Amino acid sequence: MRSSFAKSIYVGAAVLGLAGLSAVTTTTASAKSYATAGAYTALADKSQNVTVTGTNAIYSKPGTVKGAKVVASKKTVAKLAASKKSSDTFYAYGTKTTNRGSVYYKIVTMDKKYRGYIYGGKTAGTFAGGIKTTETMTKATMPKETTVYFANPGTTNVTWTAPKNTDIHAKKNVINTTPFAGDQLTITDAATKTKEGSLYYYVKDATHPSISGWIYSGAVTADSSVAYNQATDVKVNFVATDGTTVKSTTLAKLTANNADNTAVGTAKANAKGTAVGFDAQAKAKNDWATPLLKGTGYDYNEATASNTAALLSAKTGDTINLTVTKGAQAVQSIAAYYQDGVNKPVKLSSADATSDANLVYQVTFPTLTAAFSGANGANYTAADVQNFLTTNKANTLNSVDYAKDASGNIVKADAGNAVKENGKVVVYHTVYTLTSGVAGTYTTNGTASAFYNTAKEVKGSASTTQNTGNVSVFG
Repeated sequence: MRSSFAKSIYVGAAVLGLAGLSAVTTTTASAKSYATAGAYTALADKSQNVTVTGTNAIYSKPGTVKGAKVVASKKTVAKLAASKKSSDTFYAYGTKTTNRGSVYYKIVTMDKKYRGYIYGGKTAGTFAGGIKTTETMTKATMPKETTVYFANPGTTNVTWTAPKNTDIHAKKNVINTTPFAGDQLTITDAATKTKEGSLYYYVKDATHPSISGWIYSGAVTADSSVAYNQATDVKVNFVATDGTTVKSTTLAKLTANNADNTAVGTAKANAKGTAVGFDAQAKAKNDWATPLLKGTGYDYNEATASNTAALLSAKTGDTINLTVTKGAQAVQSIAAYYQDGVNKPVKLSSADATSDANLVYQVTFPTLTAAFSGANGANYTAADVQNFLTTNKANTLNSVDYAKDASGNIVKADAGNAVKENGKVVVYHTVYTLTSGVAGTYTTNGTASAFYNTAKEVKGSASTTQNTGNVSVFG
């Protein structure tokens, strides 16, 4: 999938530095200009993914050799060069060098439609002229949810050793995913096809490792309900005390209660409506629910009477509700930062500046009428932070007043070398404007972050532009 071409590849053909006519033409060479080609040498590297530049045609033999016929005209090659289809990417696997020093490479499209020789420059071991190296896949950002399932199990969009047409050796790991419909998959890598831009994930199946591989991102889903089997499973809704469904999941592959109805049976449930309460209770422990509820701000207690009753009465094919409670409120202080795009972020602080030059970062924080808070353990977004500060009129911060000396260096406003006009010290302040928040999780004594990356120096005092309120939440 990844193209790499070592400059030291041994091509085995003699490269003769003879002067002569041009080595590349778009038509069969005339009888007076025939060249001869050296022996064919297979490329040592097995992953030579290339694209054509559109400047040279493809021939059945090196183009200046007697009997060479056009496989793909220069016009056709130009279309292949501009194509947005991975199937029009080429794979280079062999080479010949003519007695005039022209290097030709044997190439084939990923769909095997076009195969032949193309001019590759004058230096053996490098790609030039009509072809160049390419990356058929481009690294992509991993999704937030990495536990997924097959969205529509079947013969379409199965797993591959590499996405189709990104590697000449790519093949299917499985032809039908239906037998693995309930398998939990873990996404470990993400990439897009360079030409099309379509997103693919590499998924690992711990239950059936042999089917692990690359799959189109639209063929998987984080919704565990797709793995639901009415003969063996029970759907679960985590429900808050106000009736809101916080999250849903599935208790899968439950076993039937035994004849005495006192312990988990040994036989699997094999029909909808089979009593599976004891196995459901055994699996629905606190440590089972904790990762499922992560980021919601809600807690589950397996010992709650309502939860015990719901689990013990469960039958396959049922949907049961388990009660969850909201975590205690956690107030976050907010740390403000400035970054100029070159240097590391600087924390805007209300503390005394360590040097006169840092007076621009010594900010007077406003006090706010509310606190930034939420249920302990719940996630908040970058937009939540930004909206909170904007609503509370904290979208701008002003630095303390400072002055400058005759050389333009920042000094304290009361410094003896501060520049004066009409007998008065000229003061300045810097105004920082909110640009973004940072996502996080509410925690006791936690700190949220915000960036004020737009900075503007203003001539005059900042004392008339400060915000006031009741509660300071900046740290």
